[in-house]
Amino acid sequence: MKKLILLASVLPFFMACQTPKTSSTMTTKKINANWVFKEVNGTHTGAATVPGTIHTDLIANGSIEDPFYRTNEKQQQWIDKKDWEYSTNLNITPVEFEKNNIVLTFEGLDTYADVYLNDSLILQADNMFRTWEINIKPFVKNGDNTLKVLLHSPIKKGLELLAASPYAYPAINDQSENGGIGDKKVSVFTRKAGYHYGWDWGPRLVTSGIWRPVILQAWNDIRINDVFVKQPKVTAEVAELIFDIELQVDEAFSCSINILDKNTQTLYTSSDFDFKAGWQKISLPLDIENPKLWWSKGLGEPNMYNFNVEVLDNGQNNICKKEITTGLRSIKLIREKDAIGESFLFELNGVRVFIKGANYIPNDNFLPRVTKDNYQKVIKDAVDANMNMLRVWGGGIYEDDYFYKLCDENGLMVWQDFMFACSMYPGDEDFLNNIKHEAIDNVKRLRNHPSIALWCGNNEINTAWHHYAKGGWGWKEQYTQTQQEEIQNAYLAIFHDILPTVVKEYTDGDDYWPSSPQAGFEPEKHAGYENTSGDMHYWGVWHGQHPFEDFGKYIARFMSEYGFQSFPDFETVKKYTIPEDYNIESDVMASHQRSGIGNLRIKEYMGLYYNTPDNFEDFLYMSQVLQARALKMAIEEHRGAMPYCMGTMYWQINDCWPVASWSSTDYYHKWKAAHYAIKKAYEPILLTVKAEDKSIVIRGISDRLKDINGTLKLLLLDFNGKEISSKSLQVNMLKNASTKFYEIDKTELLGKADSRSVVLKVDFLTNDESVSSNLFYFEKPKDLILEKPTIKTEIAENNGKASLKVTTDKLVRDLYINFPNQSVFLSDNYFDLLPDEIKWIELLTEDEIDINDIKTKYVQ
Repeated sequence: MKKLILLASVLPFFMACQTPKTSSTMTTKKINANWVFKEVNGTHTGAATVPGTIHTDLIANGSIEDPFYRTNEKQQQWIDKKDWEYSTNLNITPVEFEKNNIVLTFEGLDTYADVYLNDSLILQADNMFRTWEINIKPFVKNGDNTLKVLLHSPIKKGLELLAASPYAYPAINDQSENGGIGDKKVSVFTRKAGYHYGWDWGPRLVTSGIWRPVILQAWNDIRINDVFVKQPKVTAEVAELIFDIELQVDEAFSCSINILDKNTQTLYTSSDFDFKAGWQKISLPLDIENPKLWWSKGLGEPNMYNFNVEVLDNGQNNICKKEITTGLRSIKLIREKDAIGESFLFELNGVRVFIKGANYIPNDNFLPRVTKDNYQKVIKDAVDANMNMLRVWGGGIYEDDYFYKLCDENGLMVWQDFMFACSMYPGDEDFLNNIKHEAIDNVKRLRNHPSIALWCGNNEINTAWHHYAKGGWGWKEQYTQTQQEEIQNAYLAIFHDILPTVVKEYTDGDDYWPSSPQAGFEPEKHAGYENTSGDMHYWGVWHGQHPFEDFGKYIARFMSEYGFQSFPDFETVKKYTIPEDYNIESDVMASHQRSGIGNLRIKEYMGLYYNTPDNFEDFLYMSQVLQARALKMAIEEHRGAMPYCMGTMYWQINDCWPVASWSSTDYYHKWKAAHYAIKKAYEPILLTVKAEDKSIVIRGISDRLKDINGTLKLLLLDFNGKEISSKSLQVNMLKNASTKFYEIDKTELLGKADSRSVVLKVDFLTNDESVSSNLFYFEKPKDLILEKPTIKTEIAENNGKASLKVTTDKLVRDLYINFPNQSVFLSDNYFDLLPDEIKWIELLTEDEIDINDIKTKYVQ
């Protein structure tokens, strides 16, 4: 056993008071009952839900209609310009009142809040992302107390701060015009979720409220405030850990601190201490031999350790404890110079991992109504699509603890942005100090989660401002040279001083990246489409109107953003529209599309690859087929570029309201065509087929950690299923790599076949079973000669599961199967089906399935 380590902040040992302590003195309760709200100087009042928002309380009380329905959002912009008061009775029991310590904790106040207890002002909050703890012992009474929270309008506060500022700041996604305040972009002045002010996929609904739980704690003697399990060295042989423990002590006393396995109660280590009154910090080392390591999805099990840290008095009574759960792993961002530039890759427990992931935004504009079921669904959507990382994007929130718990348990690594995106920010002392405490609060809260792989300063600010070179988004040209330097100095203070310092001081060596994208750590390393280091946000496809084929032209060391839009399917669209809205250019459909170019941009791209339907429902379907094509092409290019490129995270997995957007699952977590395509493109073993000049090139891509010998089979078929030619060859799929299997001249492969009427099917087989397959078409879908198929469906049992059996007599492309009047999840959808091939699809539902309810669509 190593010698106990004492940090400099721990007070010296001394002869302490030996007063016996009472066992387990802590009492804890949520203050979530009997809240009411009222409009300050107004008429709106009613019962309130805490945690909650003013918008959801107004909905619940019948004061406003659903903001997501049709264009209701426009009529509800008055709400954010009002002040609101929330109040409840806080009952303090005699047992609680007698405690030495009574603390009230607000885990989230949105945002400008004055808190009163019995008419005494006890807190003034100004940051949605911070946790606020108040010692209420001097203010509280035995029995009933009045707790009141006055929430100031974030818009009025923002306008005051804008008026006091020497100039406005860029904030291109702040939909101030929709909010009725003209061009006054006030979001940058308030530490609040940026997307509440609008984004190019979200509405402007600027909330106020007590958005996270309110907790009352009362105790005597001692409280464990925090436990941080440092992991300075983790290998397969040993995990060298240090438990940093912060305690709050009422009076001097002697005690023992034990660390145990929570599940088995096995004692890992125990040490004796003498404490003085006040805040204490100690460190306990612990080595675990042959640890069960935490692995990301696809590499192993995400093993977790559950520890109890207990404080025992001299009589060995347990007087307080804290549970802590973590996983043991070593994770690093590897940036190594090479002949091309500099790598950007993640190494987990010594294994270099190709990242397959997505960007993640908040699940709702009204955050407190995101349930555990919602979190479970979005994480399951990621896991089922073979992902190993999610990026928590910087215009949203530091997510709920439960989100990270699910990531831990499912082997999903997390790229964690700090909450800054697409704006420049003030640099005054109060604002910077607020940011520092916000960062400390959230780094300390999240640092024990093994899923945290990277802390990133911001989203797209470095490349947008582009201080050290020509280019960017045209922001800096709006300011004088002196103003540019002032704004840049604030940028450097936040993203190159405060945030990296917090990460360094409050983690055990977590990696920090200043801005995404960036071509290097230094602020002058601005990202572009040609950089060979750092990460890239590639928006040539979509914003730049590049063809999908350019996904293969612009590839960086790590692709952290790219994407393409689609509509939700018709069943979702019907939830926020009426029939008169069924036109992509209607007011309602335009309102549920926040990228100004969006609906027509989809139509433009559709014309490049597909026949564009006139029917509204068919157009929605084709938009999803188009999006799936884009993301499939992008992911296959990125994975095929291993090891030069070592990560791909498309934009985005989810939505915060029902909308046309870049999401692969809609607001109701219904999978779009893209999510099914992503699931296949993210399989651990993947075959890709690509036309390169006059050749057809086939690659095998593997995440496995061992080489795999197998057979590559090529089969050229016409659309009636007739074999034209075939070829088989033995190949070796290299571990954790992209391997070029085969190259053939396109003319030689086609022979006399009409390129518009044939498809190439490729399979990688081991032990005569296909491990991966793919289809390659020689022409764009709109140029193919597709005949009308006869599709047969039958519900039957397959491998003991309720399934749908599907067959066709002719090739069918992007077959969409839907049960419009039932809630049924299909294990596969939007797929191509070859003639006489049997496709089994598992059906997951709690309903009795009606086969007569089935509807199909396919590309024509």
